[in-house]
Amino acid sequence: MDVILTIVGYFVILNVIGFALMGIDKWKARKGAFRIPEATLFIVALIGGSAGSILGMYTFRHKTRHWYFVYGMPAILILQLIIFFFLTHSSLTFQIM
Repeated sequence: MDVILTIVGYFVILNVIGFALMGIDKWKARKGAFRIPEATLFIVALIGGSAGSILGMYTFRHKTRHWYFVYGMPAILILQLIIFFFLTHSSLTFQIM
C-alpha cells in the first residue's frame, strides 16, 4: 500500500508542477521576464506531469500555437498511458522485496 501511495503522490506532485510551470511561464511571457526553457516543460511532462502540462497549456492558453506542444504533449500522455496499461496488465509478476 505504501508503494502505491508513493507512486500516486509522485504523479500528483508532478502534474501540479507541470500545471504551475505553464502558468508561471505564461505570466513571465506577459511581463517580458526570463522564461522557463521549453526543454524543462517537456522534461516535466516526460517524467510524469503530462496531464497537468496539457491542462495548464489550455487553461492559460500557453504554447497552444506551437505544433510540437499541441501534438507532443498529448503524444507523451498517450505513450505513458500505454506503458501504464502494459505494466498493469502484463502476465509477468513483479515482486517487491
